[in-house]
Amino acid sequence: MRPGLLLSALLAALLPLSLTAATPPKKSAPVRKAAPSKPTAKPTAKPPAKPASPTAKPTPNVGFDLLIKNGSLIDGTGTPALRADIAIKDGKIAAIGSLDAPATDSIDAENLTVAPGFIDVHTHAENEVKGAVGGDDILSIPDAENFVRMGVTSIITGNCGLSSSQIRTFLNAVDTTHPAINVGTLAGHNTLRESAMGGILRRPPTPEEQERMRSLLEEAMRAGAFGLSTGLIYVPGSFSTTDELVDLARTAAEHGGIYASHMRYETTRIFEALDEVIRIAREAGIRAQVSHLKLSGPSAWGKAPEVLAKLNAARSEGLQITHDCYAYTYSSTGLAQLIPDAALEGGRDAFRTRIAHPEQRAAIIAEMAEMRKRWGRTDYAYATVARYDTNPSLQGKTIADAARQTLGSDTLDAQIELLFQIEANGGGSGVFQNMNQPDMVAFLSHPMTMIASDGSPRRLGEAMPHPRSFGNNARVLAQHVRGNGTLLLEEAIRKMTSLPADTFRIQNRGRIEVGAIADLVIFDPNTVTDRSEVGDPHHLSEGFTTVLVNGVPVLRDGKMTGQRPGKSLRLESNP
Repeated sequence: MRPGLLLSALLAALLPLSLTAATPPKKSAPVRKAAPSKPTAKPTAKPPAKPASPTAKPTPNVGFDLLIKNGSLIDGTGTPALRADIAIKDGKIAAIGSLDAPATDSIDAENLTVAPGFIDVHTHAENEVKGAVGGDDILSIPDAENFVRMGVTSIITGNCGLSSSQIRTFLNAVDTTHPAINVGTLAGHNTLRESAMGGILRRPPTPEEQERMRSLLEEAMRAGAFGLSTGLIYVPGSFSTTDELVDLARTAAEHGGIYASHMRYETTRIFEALDEVIRIAREAGIRAQVSHLKLSGPSAWGKAPEVLAKLNAARSEGLQITHDCYAYTYSSTGLAQLIPDAALEGGRDAFRTRIAHPEQRAAIIAEMAEMRKRWGRTDYAYATVARYDTNPSLQGKTIADAARQTLGSDTLDAQIELLFQIEANGGGSGVFQNMNQPDMVAFLSHPMTMIASDGSPRRLGEAMPHPRSFGNNARVLAQHVRGNGTLLLEEAIRKMTSLPADTFRIQNRGRIEVGAIADLVIFDPNTVTDRSEVGDPHHLSEGFTTVLVNGVPVLRDGKMTGQRPGKSLRLESNP
């Protein structure tokens, strides 16, 4: 037995058999700053000490709403599991220990793991941007079953520079709709830029436009946004300067927000992109998050140690920089990313005009050749159509196969023609086989990496989305904990709970401790698994028996309850 487990067993034996009452919770939990990390052969976190069992005098007559008995408790901090019971009252954890007390309801978690609800800090879940990323929104799919079934109880949307343009209205709508899970958001830079500058423009903002962006961001932060996100591969964000971003990041920092960036480059130029993130963090005095850390394209593969060394060096100088990652070697975004940004400026009408002009069309095709060369690609067969509303029959087919179906040929010229047609006819999204396993595992296992899906609320049977929306967290537990042992179970849970909660300053969530909000998951670590794959994504994760959101079961005994207790999460007004 590991020494930590022996100590846990001894502690469990010493817990009082009578009820131990809750200590009154603090008004707000203190925010911990992430300590600089150093590369090791197998990184391990050094989380804060596990909270002791409650120390208030026993109050045997207190009645609880729910008692979870006999579970293997993993508290979210990375410390070893401990057998204990959990009592819930008024949506919060009221007591932890060996409990024998009256409760309205009870759950027997014998042979199961009880953990904090998982927090997914990188999702796309608002109606205004679903077309750009191929997802759907939480207001139209409020049961969010694909998230619930993999243990996710809270999401942060508004990533990659794309958010609702009316943050307060969006968050109020969340509270009116009451989804099954909690929802917070970032303010998207691309959304701000389009609103302030009147469209997709390849130029710096005027001073007046920059001030307008600051004003819109200020309004979003006051409404409860958790920070500023950028999507610097997407227009119009790709046209922005670093100075523009530093200026806006300062506004977010003034409100305690974070800067979360889909960087300009994830290819061989990733080090330039990291330099920009580091500069923004330093000059704006802001915490920074590298979204979906990856190395994209064969020419970039194998550079994970150098990437992590650069991030570690930035942390060693005192900067607070973290990252998130999903457990797949394929990504997903709009198929328009295969087309040069300059060709997309001004929207689809301008794009149609350009490809109809022979000289401009030739210039676009020439730039696409340069892009393929930088990526180490010879064609687009590595991309699969995920969603294309104009012709759904192409969904699930590679660009080469789709070109053969529609144009009678799978040559490079035919593939380019198909990409032009898709963009001209409303656009579509794709899944791209563009990462390798060793890089992904290196990023996933780093102690400052949190687990995030880059997914959306999904309906079974609709389109051919990336499987991450159905299986990301379960895949980590099945493949990288139980399967190859890359992560200890406690460390994997930390990456899904306290690390994202602390990083984004989501208060009173992400830990099992007295006074915390009762977002909890109960699962069997021996059977939890993902069933979703590319080309066959429409399968929910398995192994989660019960999921509680704000103390209310939304999944019970493996079945959705129909309850929707979720609420908006806001940076300045989290309970």
